[in-house]
Amino acid sequence: MQLELLRNATLKINYGGRVLLIDPYFAPRHSLPSFTGRSPNPMTELPRSIADILQGVDLVLVSHLHTDHFDAVAKERVAKSLPILCQPGDEGSIRESGFTDVTPLLDTIVWNGITITPRQGSHGLGPVVEKMGHVIGFTLEAAGEPTVYWAGDTVLYPPVADTIRQVSPDIVITHSCGAKWDGDLIVMDAEQTVEVSRLAPKAIVVATHMEALDHATITRQDLRQTANAAGIDPARLLIPADGETLQLK
Repeated sequence: MQLELLRNATLKINYGGRVLLIDPYFAPRHSLPSFTGRSPNPMTELPRSIADILQGVDLVLVSHLHTDHFDAVAKERVAKSLPILCQPGDEGSIRESGFTDVTPLLDTIVWNGITITPRQGSHGLGPVVEKMGHVIGFTLEAAGEPTVYWAGDTVLYPPVADTIRQVSPDIVITHSCGAKWDGDLIVMDAEQTVEVSRLAPKAIVVATHMEALDHATITRQDLRQTANAAGIDPARLLIPADGETLQLK
């Protein structure tokens, strides 16, 4: 398995002989409004051209329709014929953007030998969830590949812990920037990411969704320092830079 972090939640994964693109966010640096007044978003550029990123993509997975996960530029640049998997309820909006092969991930599906299962997520806890809306994560399984749990835009709460226990993933991908909305945590922070590493002691945790948006509160350095202080092996908690490619087994 090969995983490339492009920026924020956007990943390009070679898995089971196919190329998957997750949550494409292609907006130029500083082209979108600030969430907090600290900086326009996104705060960083893509590490390479959109055309290069889209080269070879076989499937697009869209976890939800927040602009930092599927933006106007992605809707324009992603080929309208590419198959898209999305959470139930988002398919109509995606089709309205001209995409012709859109499938809501209602339950486990097998696509070209890859088993894809939706997993529960919560974009915060309490009243903020109504503002953030519904989100999903998913797991990937294929012959000869590690089992992957992509948690998505979620905090650590019981269904996430249950998924880790039930699936025993080899790879867990977290969103770990500690983003807040109106003071409420809406994705994992450093402490929750460390706890994921403890819940999955045999897995490699890959922390993403960092240093791209101005409502983030945790940097890569913050996360590494917290993990080191907690005794987490750096080889088991990977914090890739934008544009970095990981070879994972």
